[in-house]
Amino acid sequence: MKLLSIFTGLFIIVSLIFNRQKTWEGVKKGAAMFLRLLPTLILMLVLVSIVLYLIPEEKLAKYMGEGSGIAGWATAALFGSVALIPGFIAYPLCGILVKGGVAYSVIAVFITTLMMTGFLTLPVEAKFFGWKISVIRNLISLAAALLIGLFMGFFL
Repeated sequence: MKLLSIFTGLFIIVSLIFNRQKTWEGVKKGAAMFLRLLPTLILMLVLVSIVLYLIPEEKLAKYMGEGSGIAGWATAALFGSVALIPGFIAYPLCGILVKGGVAYSVIAVFITTLMMTGFLTLPVEAKFFGWKISVIRNLISLAAALLIGLFMGFFL
């Protein structure tokens, strides 16, 4: 995090040297976007904290931890496929889950299904591409998520 902050500061300084007006406009737009997202981020972190407080770590580790195996992947795939969580909220959530003992392979399945599948949004997708293509795409994405989880479990 420190390294990212240092690089950001350096790039802002370089940008200020080249064009002060555009740099300040960009900083103002970025700050405005951050302030618009802040309530959502805080709400999600509060909800996740409450859920993690209510669910004992032993249960979390049992169902999604290192030894959870296929059941952990299935749970992650189910939640990822039906959740409508944007990435900027999902990534910090996954960081919290990892600290809670959830396996990296399970996190990989969750994130991949979250980004690539959408069984709740399937009717909308089907309006554009048709049911056959939409279902096939979602099933292939689900299989890919499980393969990614397998690779992550193998390497980590």
